[in-house]
Amino acid sequence: MSLKSTLESSDKIKYELYLKGLTEDTVRKISADQKEPERMLTHRLESLKIFRNHQLPTRWPDLSWLNLDDIVYYAKPHQEQEWYAHNREDVPAEIKEKFKKLWIPEAEQKYLAGAGGQYDSLNVYHQIKEKRSSKGIIFEDMSQAVIKYPELVKKHFMKLVPAHDHMFAALHGAVWSWGTFIHVPKGVKLTDPLQAYFRMNTYAGGQFEHTMIIIDDDAEGNYIEGCSAPKFDKASLHAGLVEIFVGKNSKMKYSSVENRSTNTYNLNTKRSIIEEHGYMEWVNGNLWSCTTMLYPCSILKGDYSKTDMLGIAVAGEGQHQDTWSKAIHIGKYTSSNIVAKSISRKWGINTYRWLVTMGPGADYATNHTQCDALLFDDTSTSNTIPDIKSYNNTAIVAHEASAGKIDESELFYLMARWLTKDKAITMIVNGFFSSVIKKLPLEYAGELNKLVELEMEGSIG
Repeated sequence: MSLKSTLESSDKIKYELYLKGLTEDTVRKISADQKEPERMLTHRLESLKIFRNHQLPTRWPDLSWLNLDDIVYYAKPHQEQEWYAHNREDVPAEIKEKFKKLWIPEAEQKYLAGAGGQYDSLNVYHQIKEKRSSKGIIFEDMSQAVIKYPELVKKHFMKLVPAHDHMFAALHGAVWSWGTFIHVPKGVKLTDPLQAYFRMNTYAGGQFEHTMIIIDDDAEGNYIEGCSAPKFDKASLHAGLVEIFVGKNSKMKYSSVENRSTNTYNLNTKRSIIEEHGYMEWVNGNLWSCTTMLYPCSILKGDYSKTDMLGIAVAGEGQHQDTWSKAIHIGKYTSSNIVAKSISRKWGINTYRWLVTMGPGADYATNHTQCDALLFDDTSTSNTIPDIKSYNNTAIVAHEASAGKIDESELFYLMARWLTKDKAITMIVNGFFSSVIKKLPLEYAGELNKLVELEMEGSIG
């Protein structure tokens, strides 16, 4: 079976708990099934009230095909005691086989400090290599962390992205399930990445994982997130949430490859806060979803804190990739670097919004933003929408943008070297994306290149 078929095919799974439609009863059943403390149920119900005061946004990408009453908000595979494991080898055969086809076991063995896997609304395993856990690093699924580390979770949970932030933050607060919890203690360096892989399998399903990463002072973290979903004739919804706390003199690298199916609305919120001399790097790849609204944000709170925000997006027929990088400068001498690269083809729409805020106390802060767009035909669209707010006359903001088509002379040159048109286009596209993709570990950069190649098949002619 080809990679594309593996990604788009659903798996025959029996479900123990299957909750369709958003009601208070649904929220209570999710909380009860995860054996949460009363305070988390209270938070869920308050988030539900906030959500009910919202209407679907109309000034953003078209969400009219998304019927929230049809979404399955919680799909728990049958026989949980046989599903959750601390070792991938103990995972049931059908799930293990799917992960094998996606090359996850090989990646775990070669490159990762630890890995986890989530199927629909349930984590099926989490494991961390012993030499990492012996240093005090916690790598746990989020629902278990609520029970095992209550004070740490209480201090940080939905503090960066509160339920009132926007409609889908409120929805997430009401129905979130599982996800990833990472804590790297003071002075510990985690350079090998931890990974979580999220698989949506349910027809008209929703996935609402919560990722919380806490990097204490003088520490370092590295995390990779991947995902996939089968292709259906009905809308699916992903509304995950990521919160990252980077301490003083610390570093954090977060990488994600979002390759959900073309019936999926990918409405994801990611936010980090960086303390003095801290550094945060975002690397995001967005493919295949019919609509993406993904807005990573770095809050540069501490003096001399820095962030790099790197992203690629590919939009084809029936797709609208709406991405937005936000850099909020609060501390002195803070710096942000934003690089966004997009490809539009066959009526695809790419919209890139970037927001840079220089606060009153952001003395001598700097930002540089670069947006490059490649359009394959006259039917495609690329939009760049800057939003700059500066309240400090010592701050510097720089922006550069480019848009164009594939150079026909480059295409001719490569085809003259016995490359097919598709292969030549793929080579040009990989070169266009290379400054972002090279930031990923070698194995993952190779997989992202494969996904881009699948997306480019038959792009011209």
